[in-house]
Amino acid sequence: MLIGLDFDNTIVCYDQLFHRLAREQGLIPESVPATKGAVRDFLRSIDREPAWTEMQGVGYGPRISDAEPFPGVKAFLAGCKAAGVRVVIVSHKTKHPYLGPKYDLHAAAHTFLTAHGFYGTSDTGLTPDSVYLELTKQAKLDRIGTLGCDVFVDDLPEFLGEPSFPAKPRKILFDPAAANPDRADYTRVTSWDEVAGIALGGKGDRWAA
Repeated sequence: MLIGLDFDNTIVCYDQLFHRLAREQGLIPESVPATKGAVRDFLRSIDREPAWTEMQGVGYGPRISDAEPFPGVKAFLAGCKAAGVRVVIVSHKTKHPYLGPKYDLHAAAHTFLTAHGFYGTSDTGLTPDSVYLELTKQAKLDRIGTLGCDVFVDDLPEFLGEPSFPAKPRKILFDPAAANPDRADYTRVTSWDEVAGIALGGKGDRWAA
């Protein structure tokens, strides 16, 4: 059995980081909620879309290690390893930001995984060789198909709904803010405990490869 995971906003939670970056730059009042979406929406509402785009380069680049893993994701990986279930990360990630300095976003992703103990530990089973950072959305879709993932977890319903999404994987929408509707083509969850319940046959729906 092979489980594929998205990276940004699925493994990595950027809420506190983007709020902190926006406050450091004096772009938002303290009253803006500490979520990535709230920061983005506020900056767009005041016509500061370029500032938001450039901030993403910083957040996904040199400051990424200041973000946090979503609660439960490392326990999920430990459960997979204990159960003999392979896990890969497959992400659509450009090499450099669209605006601002040309930070290496691929190197930054590996820095995050190293800094937060996803690599070089006995419990997660992840290594750099199990992480695929693809330059385009189609390349991500192709990689999921080539690897033969049985399950894929992503935070974007539009990605899971792509016409060219491979037929094999069971699709799990990671939706911790409960912001999306249920849909027939994916199973929606709000926590990594729920992902484990589905993918590893604990509480919740049982599924086997």
